[in-house]
Amino acid sequence: MKGSTLFAIFLGSAAIFGSFILEGGKPAALLVIPAMVIVFGGTLAAAMAGSSLQHILRIPTLLRIAFFPPKIDKKHIIDQILLFATIARRDGILGLERRLDDIHYPFLRKLIEISIDGADPETMAAIADTDIEFITERHNANIGLFTKMGGYSPTMGIIGTVMGLISTLAAAGGDPTDLIHHIATAFIATMWGIFMANIVFLPIADKLRAVHTAELQMMNIMIIGVSSLQLGETPSVIRSKLISAFPLAEQSALRSAPLPVPPAI
Repeated sequence: MKGSTLFAIFLGSAAIFGSFILEGGKPAALLVIPAMVIVFGGTLAAAMAGSSLQHILRIPTLLRIAFFPPKIDKKHIIDQILLFATIARRDGILGLERRLDDIHYPFLRKLIEISIDGADPETMAAIADTDIEFITERHNANIGLFTKMGGYSPTMGIIGTVMGLISTLAAAGGDPTDLIHHIATAFIATMWGIFMANIVFLPIADKLRAVHTAELQMMNIMIIGVSSLQLGETPSVIRSKLISAFPLAEQSALRSAPLPVPPAI
């Protein structure tokens, strides 16, 4: 569901900060600017040190993908492949050239274009595997960025707490109440570090990993479908292969659905 990650982050934040308020805490007590600067700024700086500025600048785009992932309609993809398989059996593989503009998925269009150009299934699969390899490499780098930030964040929180305790203990000797207050404030950096790691950074990394898995499944459906199309298999056989991507409870209804009918020439 689109927006589920963003909703879950808000829900987790409400649960944590809401419980703090219910226990008598004051929200303003958590807004300690120096602690937040250490956690947010230090985490971003550490991520940048281990990556590149260009990668860091992609964070807004990655957040948008995590919060509002692109919708993948597997049924629509399968229906389009079955339509092309029917056209290919009727008009030959070159008959698909007139329908390229109807393809909404760039990867599927690339596979069809390769097939039209005369590539055999092995060559097409090798090209597709190369695409998947590089896509996986890029996606793993994006996932790794947030995973690393999830590791840096608690450490930055501890650094902020240690610095706060050093400053507090160095100024000891006055009112004990003030000393206790400053010690409590010092631990807020640790709270922010742990909070950002476990409610924001690591869940976003997991969501990007889930988006990547869904995209790979979509690409594998396309590879299997186009490879079967090249071999001249019947649309019903191709459909039986492709609906394996759905739960068994849904496959029976998909198998009994009418096959797409290509328009008359």
